[in-house]
Amino acid sequence: MMKRSLVSLMLSLVLCVHLFAAGSAEAYTDHSAGFPERVTIKIPVYDRAFDGWNVTDNYYTQWAQREFGDKYNVDVSYVAIGRSTEVADYQQMLASHTAPHIIMHYDMPQALAYYSEDVMQELDWEEIAFYAPTFWKNSGVTTEDYGTVEGKKMFVFAERPLADNWTHIIRLDWVEAAGYAIEDLTSLEVYNEMLLKWKELGLGVQGHRLQQNNFTYSYLYRDWPIDEVQHTLYSELGVADFTTEATKGYLKNLNYQYNQGILDQEFYLRDDETKEKAEFVAGRTGLVSTYLTGNTDIITSTLANNPDAKFAILPDRARTPADKYPQSRGYWPFGMIMGVNYEASDMERIALWMYLDWLSQPENLMKWQNGIEGENYTLDDTGLAVKNPDYSGEAVLSANSNKDYWCLVVEGMRYESAELFEKANLQAWSPPGYEYLAEDIIKCYKEYLEYRVPDAMFTVVLEKLPEYKADLNELWKELYVKCAIASEGEFEAAYEAACRTYLDAGYQAILDEKQAAVEAGNYIP
Repeated sequence: MMKRSLVSLMLSLVLCVHLFAAGSAEAYTDHSAGFPERVTIKIPVYDRAFDGWNVTDNYYTQWAQREFGDKYNVDVSYVAIGRSTEVADYQQMLASHTAPHIIMHYDMPQALAYYSEDVMQELDWEEIAFYAPTFWKNSGVTTEDYGTVEGKKMFVFAERPLADNWTHIIRLDWVEAAGYAIEDLTSLEVYNEMLLKWKELGLGVQGHRLQQNNFTYSYLYRDWPIDEVQHTLYSELGVADFTTEATKGYLKNLNYQYNQGILDQEFYLRDDETKEKAEFVAGRTGLVSTYLTGNTDIITSTLANNPDAKFAILPDRARTPADKYPQSRGYWPFGMIMGVNYEASDMERIALWMYLDWLSQPENLMKWQNGIEGENYTLDDTGLAVKNPDYSGEAVLSANSNKDYWCLVVEGMRYESAELFEKANLQAWSPPGYEYLAEDIIKCYKEYLEYRVPDAMFTVVLEKLPEYKADLNELWKELYVKCAIASEGEFEAAYEAACRTYLDAGYQAILDEKQAAVEAGNYIP
């Protein structure tokens, strides 16, 4: 009797699930045959000012219109967003009611700032799953875990594969001239000894650029294992953790390097990657921080000035104090964070989901990422798209492999197997003749993966953060440079004074608000 009752209960549950699914499906109109009236969707795309590239009108945007837009009676309009002026561009367009239908950002604090400005509409998970089943299959679990704010469903996310090509390229010929091998550089202390040898030999100094707007500098100086509450309070990409012991350790070393003359003495003038790179290319500095890509010009430009130059990847352990661990900021388990413009109509929002689903289809994503088989690339016997470096036809990809279009659904090249994914990254990151650099990046990533720690995520809006962020970022530049260039005997006093100024300027208010959110449990560690 009990067995029969259990079977009956299971059948009833199955029936309920089917009825719920049927009811859910009936709540949405099928537009797979196209919309009855023309719909326009405005899709944001980063404009990185690549020479000869029209970011809103090119072979691929025209192809998307033909293959997706014309099929579903949709006009696909691409809206250029400056990569370095992204927030200002969005704010201006939102104020003038010309913003794209997707409001996107890579980091949650700014996404939450958009939410607090009431410029995005609440979402329906079931609607997304109905109109974008492939997209939802790929990122739905992440969306359910992280997409809710103050009880409201607000964000969807792109996938993020485990990979990273941010690195530090060092002059290997200088390392060797100083009597070291890369494997010898096992701590910050050893690394600094090598820099002193560079100075003695007249080779050059460590390159460095002004730290601003993106604050990950202190991870190498943090304690391990992490303290969850301290990590939640102080790990913040957009505002520097000036008052922590980790920041003090970082600044004390910077001050030491500056006073020893082993650091670029005008680092504070190198306020972007281009200026830091110029010093490296000219042979005045022996270290540069950059994303390694197959089409980087750092190596070829350096060789033009220094034909005997050799290069290596400097592992994080080389810049880590001997009593610390090679920590770094880990990525959240998602790529692009996306909300829907509050002014988008129901049909426009539905068309957005259908577009994201079309973009998620393997054959479409393959074309966005690699181009036309037989022209842009050929497939090798493992299924890897091997790019033709000499292709210059109408279907040429943008300088970053069209990523500014497909980043809406995935943050990296997509292949079915981990092996192919790694091979694709090697190809994408390998400057010709320097494939070993990409191999070393992947090796270091795997070796230090356990020490990559994502920021905690607050599930409520932090009002003090956007209120003080801009002023603190400007103040940080002034105060941290002052600490770095003080005499070694004056460092302690300079740092203590800087901390007081920073706290009084709004950082204490941010910490107090975060502490209240932590105590209320409004965060995801």
